[in-house]
Amino acid sequence: MGQYKGIIFDLDGTLLDTIGDLTDSVNEVMEKFGFPLHGPEDYKKKVGNGFKKLVERSLPEDARDEKTIDDAVAVFVEAYDRRYLDKTAPYEGILELLAKLCEKGIALGVNSNKRSDYTNALIEKFFAHIPFVDVFGEREGIPKKPDPAGALELLKLMGLKKDEVLYIGDSDTDMLTGKNAGLDTVGVSWGFRGREELEAYGGTFVVDRPEEILGLLERSEQ
Repeated sequence: MGQYKGIIFDLDGTLLDTIGDLTDSVNEVMEKFGFPLHGPEDYKKKVGNGFKKLVERSLPEDARDEKTIDDAVAVFVEAYDRRYLDKTAPYEGILELLAKLCEKGIALGVNSNKRSDYTNALIEKFFAHIPFVDVFGEREGIPKKPDPAGALELLKLMGLKKDEVLYIGDSDTDMLTGKNAGLDTVGVSWGFRGREELEAYGGTFVVDRPEEILGLLERSEQ
C-alpha cells in the first residue's frame, strides 16, 4: 500500500459554506441596478471563477457590457467587504477532519479563485490553528483555476510527488484543476455543485462527508 502525504483544498464550497454572504452581496448589486435577484441555489452555479465572473453571470445577458460589469463588481466588493463573515462558516465535520489530518502529518494547502485578501482573512478567521503549507487566492500574474499553476506551486512547496497528493474541491473547475496538475481528485458532494457534476468531470473519488476523506489516505500502488 502507498499513502497520500498531502492534500490541496479548494475553499468556497469545500472547506467553507460561503454562499449566504455571496448571495446577499450579489443581490445588493442586483437591487441597486434594478435587475432581478437570484437565490442561493442559482448562485451556487455561478461561483467558482472569481468575483468578476460571478457578477457577470448574475447580470441579465443584455447588461453584460464591460462598463456595467466593472461598475457592478465595484458595488459587489464593497457589499461583500461589509458582510463576508456574517453567515460564512466551516461545513460540519471540516474542523475535525483538518485536526485529524494534522495529527497524521499530512501536508495541507489551499488553492482558491477567491481574491487573496478575502481568502487569507477567511483562513485566519476559521483555520488560524491549521499549519497550511501555503494559502493561495487570486493573484496577479497567476492564471486562475482550472490552470494548474497554483496547484503545482503548492506541490513543490510540499516537496511531494504528484502521486502523493490529493486535490479536493466541489466543482468542475476543481476536478479539471487537479487533472491538469496530474493529481488524483476528490469531489465533495456537500458543496455548491453536487455529485452529478463531480462524476461527470471525472473525479477520482466523490465523497459525501468530510470523514470519508480519511479513508482515502491509503491507496493501492498503481
